[in-house]
Amino acid sequence: MTAFDSKIASVPAVTRGRLQARMATGAQDVQAAQRLRHRMFSGARAAEAGALDADGFDPKCQHVLVEDTDTGAILACFRFLHLNTGADLGISYSAQFYDLNNLRSYRDPMLEIGRFCTAEGVNDPDVIRLGWAMLTRYVDAHSIGMMFGCSSFPGNDTKPYSAALALLHKRHLAPAHWAPRPKAPETRPLVSDDCTGLGAGRKPVPSLLRTYLGMGGWVSDHAVIDRALGTFHVFTGVEIAKIPQRRAELLRADAR
Repeated sequence: MTAFDSKIASVPAVTRGRLQARMATGAQDVQAAQRLRHRMFSGARAAEAGALDADGFDPKCQHVLVEDTDTGAILACFRFLHLNTGADLGISYSAQFYDLNNLRSYRDPMLEIGRFCTAEGVNDPDVIRLGWAMLTRYVDAHSIGMMFGCSSFPGNDTKPYSAALALLHKRHLAPAHWAPRPKAPETRPLVSDDCTGLGAGRKPVPSLLRTYLGMGGWVSDHAVIDRALGTFHVFTGVEIAKIPQRRAELLRADAR
């Protein structure tokens, strides 16, 4: 268990009909999340019986499950790591890939969000809304100042996303005083010669990253190629105080 277990009691489950989002309460819950993550992140290898997507960061994190209470099926999951200030960023998952020295002076509590995924075939928007409702409850209960993480794109090839990455560079770059610097051995700049927008054959920004951007989020000026997961990602930050008022009101309404 982590150092933040005593705080979790103040973040009750969020229920809507048969759907419920709740904190994992033990090893079986964490393994259920790891099984879902493996199915969604490992492609053909997902057929391996009992296989888990697990790493050394899981024991440091709290885990959230969104489930169907009628069937017990896990429909979505994610994990988060609570940091007291930016001085603690060295223990984060993101610190493996990005030089985060500019953020070490951040004085308020932070949440690193990761491994967010939904089960195959899940299209009910309430599944994601309940996950965000849990995060909203936690953010408000513990005065979180910033959420951050690595926002992933499928595959290691950035070319199909060249227009999307150019758009991120043009409109959503991190403020200079917080901007992550390159650290990983394999990176790609967001700037592209293709600035013609998201036309036919061009892949869009993934939905989770679009959600962060809609909250006023920003990204690093480069992407990191992750060969182990078969993805590439950009560092993403969301400053809670800068979330547009209407969006904040909607999030808090779902969290009641």
